[in-house]
Amino acid sequence: MKNLRFLLPIVAVLMAADPLSAQQLPQLTQYMHNDYIFNQAVAGSRPFFELRSAHRYQWVGVQDAPRTFMLSGTTPIGKSMGVGGYLFTDHVGPTRRTGFQLSYAYHLRLTDELKLGFALSGGLLQFLIDGSKITFHDQGDPVLDDQLRGELKPDATFSFMLHHPRFWVGAAAPQILGNEVVFLHENTGTLSRMERHYYAMGGYRLPVGDDFKLEPSFMVKYVAPVPMKVDINLLMRYKDTVWIGGGYRTNDAWSAQIGYWHRQQFQFGYSYDVITSNLRNYSTGTHEVMLAVTIGKTPKAE
Repeated sequence: MKNLRFLLPIVAVLMAADPLSAQQLPQLTQYMHNDYIFNQAVAGSRPFFELRSAHRYQWVGVQDAPRTFMLSGTTPIGKSMGVGGYLFTDHVGPTRRTGFQLSYAYHLRLTDELKLGFALSGGLLQFLIDGSKITFHDQGDPVLDDQLRGELKPDATFSFMLHHPRFWVGAAAPQILGNEVVFLHENTGTLSRMERHYYAMGGYRLPVGDDFKLEPSFMVKYVAPVPMKVDINLLMRYKDTVWIGGGYRTNDAWSAQIGYWHRQQFQFGYSYDVITSNLRNYSTGTHEVMLAVTIGKTPKAE
């Protein structure tokens, strides 16, 4: 390896939570249980204080594969507002990204049960490269040492969501500032950009008898110039306590999911991804665990 410019395409891949699709932000199979992370207008849409975490172990068996941790918290304020925040850390090989955002949401009542929520959020993102974990063919190459190097950049997101007790649909645009990230020095040409991402998500709750609900949902992710990626899921819920289901992510994986909500206070969810891409020859799949605490009660009718 003659110089760092040859390394940059590799670093750009490693900086992505989903290297094959050039997504710079982490992905989750159980996005419907961590929906606030992808759309901050969720804050205040439910009558609970919610503290949620996600632990994703991607591509088990592949060395230096992505490992992601996320933690979020939201709470309603009065009848029409909500606040929240989240943080995440994402490790991919010699790179690490850590970020947090705080948000404010306002929900405009359209009918007795239909509301339109808008949210603005802002925070910081840190990108790090650990040179001690990169081995060069030319050990005398002076352009990268064995130190941690990176950048700290501001970030902002705008999102909205139309929600009803039976359905929800919304969109979000994270990294709207599009800041440049300098990995080493500007004169080396080692620049990357926090590309604008676009998310759309929605779902429907269909009662089946007195005890069961079918819950189809989707999430669409797009960042130029790669093709958009679509997640489609279907859950069967029993008395809002136990759920089981599965999903599909285009050109990536099938998933199976199961979960439990104990007395509307403690939640546990688990998903397993069966890889459909060529990575299936090297990995046994992806594991993801969701843990949550929800505190609150359904408000009285107005």
